[in-house]
Amino acid sequence: MGRPLRVAMIAPPWLELPPSAYGGIESMCADLVDRLVARGNDVVLVGVGRNGTTADFVTTSDHPQADRMGQALPELVHATALPGILAELDVDVVHDHSMAGPLLAGGRPVPTVVTAHGPVAGEMGRYYRGLSGSVRLVAVSDAQRRIAADIDWAGTVHNAVSVACFPFRRDKEDFVLFLGRATPEKGIPQAIAAAADAGVRLRIAAKCREPEEQDYFHREIAPRLGPGVEWLGEVDRDGKLELLTAARCLLFPIRWDEPFGMVMVEAMACGTPVVACRRGSVPEVVVHGETGFICDDHASLVAALRRVDELSADRCRAETARRFDVELMTARYEDVYRAAVTKPRWATSYRRAGAAKPTPVIGRHVLPGDLSAEGDAV
Repeated sequence: MGRPLRVAMIAPPWLELPPSAYGGIESMCADLVDRLVARGNDVVLVGVGRNGTTADFVTTSDHPQADRMGQALPELVHATALPGILAELDVDVVHDHSMAGPLLAGGRPVPTVVTAHGPVAGEMGRYYRGLSGSVRLVAVSDAQRRIAADIDWAGTVHNAVSVACFPFRRDKEDFVLFLGRATPEKGIPQAIAAAADAGVRLRIAAKCREPEEQDYFHREIAPRLGPGVEWLGEVDRDGKLELLTAARCLLFPIRWDEPFGMVMVEAMACGTPVVACRRGSVPEVVVHGETGFICDDHASLVAALRRVDELSADRCRAETARRFDVELMTARYEDVYRAAVTKPRWATSYRRAGAAKPTPVIGRHVLPGDLSAEGDAV
């Protein structure tokens, strides 16, 4: 396993860790931090508000910026605090989950690992391509990685959960669940239509606090509510787990190439199968016919909703523990960190230019050995 690592973990500026309700990135980050510490590593979390993890903590703001989520200025203010904070820390590697923070990575004396939590097409793809020369980019699925195959990825690490901390239940109640955001790409109208045609009751728990989400709710969702469709709005963590545990299935009719989809893993950890559209990472997460059904159109969604009782809650739980537990995710990130420390990003550019290699210095540690081997040990 190697010597313990010293890691600076940069969280986004929107929510405290762990989040009390919505916050897939923050949940993943909190679990990763706690598991890294449990495995003997020294972790400093840089975030906002209060610290709910086992790591040491430095805050860039006493107030989380959830009500300004997606705006540029909170990200920029968060990022500008990083150079001063990191200058005071003796770390081997920085792992950044924010958007603006990686822009400052090029001048750091230690390597930076960046997880691409969002889309990698269009302008976001251009952003990550621009970063790839100065940071180690990690994809959260092979599907995401294929969309931008020309990016110099350091590896793929699936998001994960602490499966043992999720409640498990075999006997399900008579409803199916949508859990996500009130945005077009999540497919709430499609979920309502599929549930209606399948003759099943649908409960919708969705984040709906931003103006765009509220406009979408009033325009596309509210007119479709009625008998058999219950709008719950955003629920806290306890409410989410109660719903995921009780539901006959999670309905995930996405309309875009979802990079990962943490809610699928959370549902299966509770013993709840997933009925999802064949987009993005879905085929990597769901085992068709075993932990859920992967569907190609409205008719197959309807048919799958009528068959979910054929699937085993125990199989869902066991498969999630085998493939998506936080212990596995943490070990894979440790591999990425060690590869970043032992092979600095500039090593390839020196080799290609034919220049003499300087002695690599990472923080306070001089690293011996040959850096000429191609590829990353991930």
